[in-house]
Amino acid sequence: MTEVGTREPQQERSRATRRRLLEAAVECLAELGWTGSTVSVVANRAGVSRGAAQHHFPTREDLFGAAVEYMAEERSAEIRAQLEDLPAGVSRTEVIVDAMVRMYTGPLFRAALQLWAAASAEDSLREQVVPLEARVGRVAHRTAVELLGVDETNPGVRETVQATLDMARGLGLANLLTDDSSRRARVVRQWARILDGALGTERT
Repeated sequence: MTEVGTREPQQERSRATRRRLLEAAVECLAELGWTGSTVSVVANRAGVSRGAAQHHFPTREDLFGAAVEYMAEERSAEIRAQLEDLPAGVSRTEVIVDAMVRMYTGPLFRAALQLWAAASAEDSLREQVVPLEARVGRVAHRTAVELLGVDETNPGVRETVQATLDMARGLGLANLLTDDSSRRARVVRQWARILDGALGTERT
């Protein structure tokens, strides 16, 4: 086998290991919190050695910061895929709003909350989490703008999109302790109608 041929499988294995670590990190953080989510715990769940984990992510902060950012990008990609083949008669805007809300009701949001809470008490972690939150926020905002197909140069559009994300985050918080799915569905439906009126996004 050539050197290039050998290198490609190694690179693929390295990418797969990194992906398993990132996914395991989000799961652990969501389930166990910051205190319980050590590098060893994550490595064990991912099925790799602690040494392999530290090869990819030298510090615990590196691992969890990268995990939250990676999963935010993955979730955005999933939402885009979900919208590619909508059945006839389905409100695209409502599907988009519902998808954005779901970004804040799953393991990713729980993991991010754990990270934010820990960062509020640890200065060194806060220094990494503040810019991370800004990047994740930009991903969510950019995704919403692209999916809604709106022009942010128009007055009020940027603020309306941000209000949608703020609302989604609030619904995610409401869902942390109890199943809020019934009320959430009604809010999503009404907010989609409001968006269609405010942004001219009505499409089925």
